[in-house]
Amino acid sequence: MEGEKAPAVEVCKGVNGLDKVVLREARDCSAEVYLYGGHVTSWKNDGEELLFVSNKAIFKPPKAIRGGIPICFPQFSNFGSLEQHGFARNKQWSIDTDPPPFPTVTSSRAFVDLILKPSEEDLKIWPNSYEFRLRVTLGPGGDLMLTSRIRNTNTEGKTFSFTFAYHTYFFVSDISEVRVEGLETLDYLDNLQERKRFTEQGDAVVFESEVDKIYLSTPAKLAILDHEKKRTFVLRKDGLPDAVVWNPWDKKAKAMADFGDDEYKHMVCVEAAAIEKPIELKPNEEWTGRLELSAVPSSYFSGHYFSGQLDPEKVLQSSSI
Repeated sequence: MEGEKAPAVEVCKGVNGLDKVVLREARDCSAEVYLYGGHVTSWKNDGEELLFVSNKAIFKPPKAIRGGIPICFPQFSNFGSLEQHGFARNKQWSIDTDPPPFPTVTSSRAFVDLILKPSEEDLKIWPNSYEFRLRVTLGPGGDLMLTSRIRNTNTEGKTFSFTFAYHTYFFVSDISEVRVEGLETLDYLDNLQERKRFTEQGDAVVFESEVDKIYLSTPAKLAILDHEKKRTFVLRKDGLPDAVVWNPWDKKAKAMADFGDDEYKHMVCVEAAAIEKPIELKPNEEWTGRLELSAVPSSYFSGHYFSGQLDPEKVLQSSSI
């Protein structure tokens, strides 16, 4: 941070006076995290925004913020008794001033620890005691890391289970020019067909209409190739075996009040998740789910990420370098 006047971590006010934390690193890299929802709403490298947030997003509780990285807990989707995607994304989190040690020590000064605990009202909706700790880190090279630790704090010996997703909205130049690599040949559940199970036939996931799929037993690394930007997002994940791919396309976009009619063209959700097999925690047990995001020029990206699954020539052809 030599020569940088801005602090690495700053607590300030965001849209509608909501509290947020701004993380800064060298090379004009930054991230913004709202305490409402424990919600990352911005991630910039060299000053360029990498996450999508709708221009119609409603920064007003109890509505979840449309875009960025909503946290889906304790349920993904609306197949349980709770509201869609659970309640963590529309609760007020606190800055955790005394977190227990993290298994990995970061060299970055730009991180914030947040914590969510259930209120008495929350316990009526989901009668389980827990501590949800979230660390958001901006690495020196501009990588964004989210580490979630969920502990069962029930004192009466009660086990609970949950599903989870980092519902990441990536900003892309043109959805029709985007490919998601690393999911080929895998089984998926199609949310547009009552979660029926299929096997991915394409050599990549491409977008010509609405897509809403839960890929199962996915690799630890995935990639999103934005042909027009000549940029590749790389996702590395741990503790999160599934991956959701979603784009609402035109009809769904028009039906959402907090989403612009044409904004589907400039976003894609690729979500690190644990959905098919719910996480089960006994009292005092803790689960960790980690996501690391990086953005690199497509010319730097080669097939070693996928042990040969990805054709390096295809990626190189999409680069101007």
